[in-house]
Amino acid sequence: MRQGVAILGSTGTIGVNTLDVIERNPQRYRVVALSAHRNVSRLLAQCRQWQPAYAVLADATQAEHFSRQLLEAGLETRVLSGVEGLCEIARLGEVDQVMAGIVGAAGLLPTLAAAQAGKRVLLANKEALVMSGALFMRAVREHGAQLLPIDSEHNAIFQCLPEGGAQSLSDAGIESILLTASGGPFREYAPEQLERVTPEQACAHPNWVMGRKISVDSATMMNKGLEIIEACWLFNTTPQAIQVVIHPQSVIHSMVAYRDGSVLAELGNPDMRTPIAHAMAWPERVDSGVAPLDLFAIAQLDFEPPDETRFPCLRLAKEAWQQGGAATTVLNAANEIAVARFLTHELAFTAIPNIIETCLTELGTLQGDSVDELLQVDAQTRALARQLR
Repeated sequence: MRQGVAILGSTGTIGVNTLDVIERNPQRYRVVALSAHRNVSRLLAQCRQWQPAYAVLADATQAEHFSRQLLEAGLETRVLSGVEGLCEIARLGEVDQVMAGIVGAAGLLPTLAAAQAGKRVLLANKEALVMSGALFMRAVREHGAQLLPIDSEHNAIFQCLPEGGAQSLSDAGIESILLTASGGPFREYAPEQLERVTPEQACAHPNWVMGRKISVDSATMMNKGLEIIEACWLFNTTPQAIQVVIHPQSVIHSMVAYRDGSVLAELGNPDMRTPIAHAMAWPERVDSGVAPLDLFAIAQLDFEPPDETRFPCLRLAKEAWQQGGAATTVLNAANEIAVARFLTHELAFTAIPNIIETCLTELGTLQGDSVDELLQVDAQTRALARQLR
């Protein structure tokens, strides 16, 4: 029997790659539901090809118009809208796996809905754990969901753990997690050069094909800071057990160091279809379409420590984790607004960490014991981050 898949964010990089993996394995998977924020033309093309039972758009008016387009095309796809629509497709009985590929805080509620419905959650939305890690992990446990990481680094760590994972790193004989980072496009820039970089430069990642927001996060290294927080929740550990390693070639996706001196690493070409295919088929392996790794062509692998003076977002992420409460929610919201303002040329690149630090100083002590409270903290932080220069 084929597994039913709902893709939250089907028109983005993760969604497109997920559909590519499904196309290569039609005997295993069927597309039940797709969603997009505003890319109607791509969603229409996807609906024509995959004929899902459901499609979701963010805007209700757009959804109505889109529904008429589908009817004219002879498709019976039911069109929903907004967060409610996303949560509905995440809970569908005919859905076995939910690809959580919506970028940012917008993906929190539907990803949480998938966990509460006991689905296999393919987590590409790290913000769900950054914003509400304790609540999210509790939902996974209480509702018997499966949580499998899609970020290449966390997927690599998962692959390097003992079979079936580990309740704690110490019990598994693990000393530390080595979280690799490409260093982004500005790894060798002087501080004065960083003040003048443009959104176009920040989005030109040297190795990975990613969306604009996550590309900027990679350039500031906030992406790695968010990944530290995500790893803490996924693998029941703390930042002290995680070492960030700059690895410009992005061939080793992460490593796990064991007590006996062994270091296990997962290697591959920098292509998101590898972790997507791994998580979708786990514990089996299927064709991902990714070319085999040619070690002779790579020739060498380089490693260096991160420069937290040049890239303070790494420090800010670790400080937010240590602060507890809703501090990581503040961190994420402030970063999303600062990055958005940078992408519209409203802020300098170097202003991004400054705005995040100010928000943490002013709001980092707030608490959030429920989703509603965390969303209030999120909204309060965004309002402050929009005002800061």
